[in-house]
Formats: sequence, C-alpha cells, structure tokens
Amino acid sequence: MKLNFLILFAFGSLIGFTQPNTEVFLFDLNIENGGIELSNFKNISDNEGYDNQPSFLDDKTLLYAGTRNGQTDIVKYDLNYDTKTWICFTEGGEYSPLKIPNQNAVSAIRLDPDGKQRLYRYDLKNSTNTVLLDTLVVGYHLWFDKNTIISSVLESDFLSLYSSDLKTGKNKRITPRVGRSLHHIPNSNLISFISKNMDGTSEIKSLNPKTGSIKTIAPTLFGVEDMCWLADGSILMAKNDALFKLNPKNKLGWIEIVSLKSYGIQNLSRMAVSPDGKKLAIVGELTTSATNPLENTSAILEPKLENIKWIAGNWKGEAFGGQTEENWSEPSGGSMMATFKLIDNGKVVFYEIEIIRELENTLILQLKHFGNDLKGWEEKDKTIDFPLKEITENKVVFEGMTFEKISANEMTIYVDIRQDDGSVETVKFDYKK
Repeated sequence: MKLNFLILFAFGSLIGFTQPNTEVFLFDLNIENGGIELSNFKNISDNEGYDNQPSFLDDKTLLYAGTRNGQTDIVKYDLNYDTKTWICFTEGGEYSPLKIPNQNAVSAIRLDPDGKQRLYRYDLKNSTNTVLLDTLVVGYHLWFDKNTIISSVLESDFLSLYSSDLKTGKNKRITPRVGRSLHHIPNSNLISFISKNMDGTSEIKSLNPKTGSIKTIAPTLFGVEDMCWLADGSILMAKNDALFKLNPKNKLGWIEIVSLKSYGIQNLSRMAVSPDGKKLAIVGELTTSATNPLENTSAILEPKLENIKWIAGNWKGEAFGGQTEENWSEPSGGSMMATFKLIDNGKVVFYEIEIIRELENTLILQLKHFGNDLKGWEEKDKTIDFPLKEITENKVVFEGMTFEKISANEMTIYVDIRQDDGSVETVKFDYKK
C-alpha cells in the first residue's frame, strides 16, 4: 500500500483513473529584443489520452510521454518530417524521457506492473533497456553531466532532491520538499529546482552540484511549479491559458506576456525549449478545435479620437508591486489627456502626464515622467512618443503601448519598457473603472 501511495504521489493525477486528456503543442519561438513571439502552432501529439512531459533530444527531435493502447510510452517526434516513433516496448509505462549526455540513448522513469518505479536507460539503436538507479524511487530527474543525475525522489509524503554518481553508485540527499521541475540554468554550471515551503508558497532556487551551494532566485507564480529557462536568462511559467515571464536581473516580477486562449488551449503545464532556442513545446488541454488560431477579423478604424473614446475614465489596477491609477479625459480640443501615479507601501513612487493627440491624419501618444516631488525625469522639451499603428473596435495599438478593451469597465494596457542592458520587458496593467 505504501508503494502504491508513493507512485500516485510522484505523478499526481498522471497515473491512475484521473489521467487528464493533455496534448503536446509546438510553437516557433522568437525572443529577440526581450519580447516573446509565438508562431506556427501545431498539436504534435493529437491523441486521445495522456500526452505530456516533453524534452528535446536535439533541435529537430522532441521526446514526450504518450498514450497508446491504454499505456504510457516514449514517443520520438521528428520536427522536419512530422513523424512519430515509439521507442520502447516494455510491459511497464514510461514517463519523463530525457536525452543521456554523449550517448545515443534516453533515460525515463518506468512504472512496472508489479509496482516498481525505477529510472531506466533506453538505447535508441537496438531498443535495449537497463536500470540506472535501482534503490531510489525517482519521480523526476535531470542529467547534470554524463555521470551525475539530479532527481526528485519520493520520500514519505514529499519529494527530496538527490544527487547520484553513476561511477561510484552513491546517492546523496540534498534537500527535502522540492518540486518536479529540474533544469539547467543557461550559461552556468548550475541547475534550478523548485523548493516548497510549509506555508504553501514555492521558490525557484539554484544548486551547484559540485559544491552543494543553494541560492534563492525568485518566488514562483502561486500554485505553479512548471517552468523553463530561455537563452537570455529569463524564466517562463504557465498558469491557466497564459505564459508569464520573469527576468531575475530586475524587480518587475512575473509579467503576463502571451495568452494561448485564442488557440483553444487551457491548463498549461510542462514546457521545454529546444537547444537552439527556436522552438517551444508546451503541454495543455484543448477547449475548442485548435487546428488554426482564431484570427482577428476586426476592421481597421480611422485614426480618430472618437474611435478610442472608450479609454476615457478613472482606471485603477496593480503593477510594479504597487497600486496604479490612470485618469483619461474625454476627447476635446483634438486631444485626450491622462494623469498616472504609482503608489507603493502607501507612498507615491512617480507620476506621468500623458496625451493622445491628432497629428497629420494620425494619432500619437506622448508622455513625461515626474518624481514624487514633481521634478521631471525627461529634459524640458523632451517627451516619450508612441506613434499609432492601428485601431480596431476593442484595441488601440501604438508602437510600444497597446490599449485593449476587455469590457465596458475593464481595460488592459501593455507597455514595452527598455532595460539597462538593452532588452525590452512588456509590462501588463489590468485596470478596472
């Protein structure tokens, strides 16, 4: 009974009678200039049942755990030819496949019919398999190098982080109460893991497997533990139907960057980025037919203030860890005007004055910043300008700032903010009247 409990704990609802009908989706990924652009959507699993736990074998090959004949096995997907190959034929179910460094082989966790849960090696040339870790009940794992495995191991009612040396056969317990998400940190000799606190919060931490040093990177999104790293050192996490990004180098926190709602995808979880950083695989559940993304068929409207007057009003929300307030006037005299302020810990951090005005048959948004003492940030005759790109019924798109009408009393604003290193972070402001 204890062993069965451990197995169910390791995979949560992934094993047993409550397996979700998940799919593995693939996107082209572009992170130039600090933003994120997803394109060329494809449902690569397209299969009834549980398809999950993607990882890249190389830039052109994706591995994942897929369901066939009521059993979960390893699938190898060729991105060039859009073909799938099953690479294991055991009586047990295989989960969490990963490439083994410097070998034509993958590792995966096998759950055998007799209840044993162990980490195996699967040879891609001759389909043979051998046990890698026999004494640990591994839930999730990561190859630090060709001889070292970092794993989340089942102990009592939680997972503990272990390091295993395949040369010596020794296993070392590092820390208890960890999550399932283990990753290499780009441009370092560190790995990241999720540390779970007793109060229900979790943190992303780094581990140096050679020294044992552990450091805190950032809090996770609440209730979320799946993540991946981008090549620029930022982190992605998914919640519901949206992707969130965090740059550990600044204090902006988690920023919603893209929603996959238009693709008919919800309950996002596992993610993997290809070695060249050009592909993103993500797991989710379909809500509607997602063969093609829903297209924006809204007509382009004339660049007139009358077409954006829905922006007018007193709007309040949260951003930058504080409270924000923005007051937009009705169109008059060829312009709309707004005041903005950010309050943090009961004190004003800064103000803005903004205008949208008609200029040579188009619109332009201009603003200036002021400190809490009303001293200007920009030079006397300088403004920050956002030329208009287009207006639709529910959206006003300027270069670097977008206003989106959610309802009569809800509005979202997206602002591109350039960082000191030249990258651009898009900050989301959710407002209500």
